[in-house]
Amino acid sequence: MKSLPCVLSAILVAGALHAAPALAELSVGAAAPDFTAEATQGGNEFTFKLADALKKGPVVLYFYPAAFTPGCTEEAHEFADAMDAFHKLNATVIGVSADGIDKLKKFSVSECKSKFPVAADEDKKIIKAYDTAWEKRPELAARTSYVISPEGKVLLAHEDMNPRTHVSMTMEAVKKYEASH
Repeated sequence: MKSLPCVLSAILVAGALHAAPALAELSVGAAAPDFTAEATQGGNEFTFKLADALKKGPVVLYFYPAAFTPGCTEEAHEFADAMDAFHKLNATVIGVSADGIDKLKKFSVSECKSKFPVAADEDKKIIKAYDTAWEKRPELAARTSYVISPEGKVLLAHEDMNPRTHVSMTMEAVKKYEASH
């Protein structure tokens, strides 16, 4: 039987690893990879171009594993509820997953409340460019949020499978950017 200090140390280390969010791969200050994607908002398909969105202000780009799963639904609701505040800060929000566009059309209406677009990345080109493949299931994106400045630089990179932290973290980064410009 292991000694009590060893068991306690193992528990503390395991708890710390579980509590600490993983770091997103693109670092703050890095150039954000440009992309164009098939997207939908309110069930209406269109082509989303990051370069065009950046002309309007900062972009909150968030990756999520799969539409209609509990955490992804919760996160979509939170982003939808915060859209007025993001718009006041001239920020664009877009969610990206490996889901197909037909599934995302429904998700954009029901879970995103038609308030912001979601993009299909079935070939995972965007997920790979932003290095957000989920270690446990590489065919899916890890829950990762980026805030990108209009100059195309990463202002925030936040990876945490807990959906409850992403809206507040991205909102804070956008406010900080807007206050400095």
